[in-house]
Amino acid sequence: MNRFGFISFSLVAFIFSVFAIADPAFAAAVSSEGVEKQPLNMVAIGTFLVFVATTLLITWWAAKHVQSRSDFLVAGGGLKPWQNGMAIAGDFMSAATFLGITGAIYFRGQDAFVLGVGIMVGWPLILMVIAERFRNLGSITFIDVLSNRLKEKPVRIMASCISLSIVTFYMIAQMVGAGTLIQILFGLDYIWAILIVGLLMTIYVAFGGMVATTWVQIIKASLLLLGGTYLTFAILQTAGFSFDAVMSRAADISPLGERILGTGGWFSGDPIAVATVALTMAFGVMGLPHILMRFFTVKDASDARQSVFYATSIMGYFYILILIIGLGAVFLLATDTSIFDENGSLIGGANMVAIHLSRIAGGDLMFGFMAAVCFATILAVVAGLTLSGAATIAHDLYSQVFSDGRLDDKSEVKVTRTATLAIGVLAILLGLAFEGENVAVTAALALAIGASVNCPIIILALYWKGLTTRGVVWGGYLGLALCVGLIVASPGVMVAALGYEEALFPYTYPTVISMPVTFLLVMLISWFDRTPQAMVDRATYPRQALESELGSNIAKPSGH
Repeated sequence: MNRFGFISFSLVAFIFSVFAIADPAFAAAVSSEGVEKQPLNMVAIGTFLVFVATTLLITWWAAKHVQSRSDFLVAGGGLKPWQNGMAIAGDFMSAATFLGITGAIYFRGQDAFVLGVGIMVGWPLILMVIAERFRNLGSITFIDVLSNRLKEKPVRIMASCISLSIVTFYMIAQMVGAGTLIQILFGLDYIWAILIVGLLMTIYVAFGGMVATTWVQIIKASLLLLGGTYLTFAILQTAGFSFDAVMSRAADISPLGERILGTGGWFSGDPIAVATVALTMAFGVMGLPHILMRFFTVKDASDARQSVFYATSIMGYFYILILIIGLGAVFLLATDTSIFDENGSLIGGANMVAIHLSRIAGGDLMFGFMAAVCFATILAVVAGLTLSGAATIAHDLYSQVFSDGRLDDKSEVKVTRTATLAIGVLAILLGLAFEGENVAVTAALALAIGASVNCPIIILALYWKGLTTRGVVWGGYLGLALCVGLIVASPGVMVAALGYEEALFPYTYPTVISMPVTFLLVMLISWFDRTPQAMVDRATYPRQALESELGSNIAKPSGH
């Protein structure tokens, strides 16, 4: 048995042992307070173990095909557009999306659908604005694109700080969400859920790289689409396959009445609150490093565009399912009083809406299936984040900055695997450290940084001739500081976490202010930059513009 086989066998044995020892006495010793756990669900456990076994086999197959840095980090650019599109969609068809938005629609009405609509708006923008140019200009990470015509070291260091900040905040939200969710769904304890997710994601990335991570995303996305389609069919069947009937029945049952179908309820009619959420969702997508990295996993710009088309189509279907599931849950959950506590509150809160609905629509079998899919969903997203963080550390910092680009392929893969192990350990520690904390703030911060800092820098790097190294570096750092500062001053931190009666900044997402300010800062600093490096930066824009449209090989004159 080779090293990978031994580790995989040991991990599966470990997971079996975790489920075996999760008895009430042991649970009392290490459980997380305040979370109501369910009995062990053998269907959920069995489904999840099948998923683990399948993905480990794929990882074993992928590990044998990793021959170079490109193979490991971007699958050698050999993914098919439908595969890449499915994986991109999988990154956004997360447990937070499925459980969170359906729960928000159930409690708040169609207003909450702005979360899904915002993300869907972002993808046509990506298709039209950056997909083709990114694939032509970059190779491994989005930082390759930023440093294409600017001074490499300061830009890579600044962009790496931003990228790792996004990955870390997103990772915290996913890990804590995994621990809490699995505590509720599987009857497992928080610590075991964190350990399982941390170990599995490390194996997927360290051995299988991008190929294994992609197939983990494809499998879990397929399962989630299958489960969501079943729930939607069950809801429509009870309503005579009429969406009008679904809306009418939801309005009849919901305490909100007709307001559940209107707008202005969730955000109290505040257009700025709606705008800042929509901006964060739409442009945050354009700034997430683990998403941008996927443009380099296909062979050319045409395939990059097709990948976005597939991803947009799949997510469009998925968000239609979410809307129907959220509204349908309003009247279907009312038929089962056992899922409400003595105060009339839904057991498990908003995140359990879709899970309770799966039990009503399909019994324990469907409940177990959806529980396992939610766990697999978190695992797949965390694997993608881990690979992106490891690529930033190994490729952008260690190879390009500290080693001046002289690191060979074999050494860079080795560094990436070491970084993966370190990120895996860090993820487990962060998950344990933030147990019981409100992770909505960290998730908001990750998306807000993507929208407020990365997005302006990327657009200006691709389209503005006047951009300079100094503008990107100082504008990026100042934009990051502003974004984080406004988040700290928001209700999510000052009121919810620190206990103040009122926040200095009234909105959870700062994007409506921080995004235009970052644009302005980068442009002003670049405008007044008269250094020799600035002259070089501006002079090389025509070359970059040509390469972004035609590709670097075609754009170069003969003899180069």
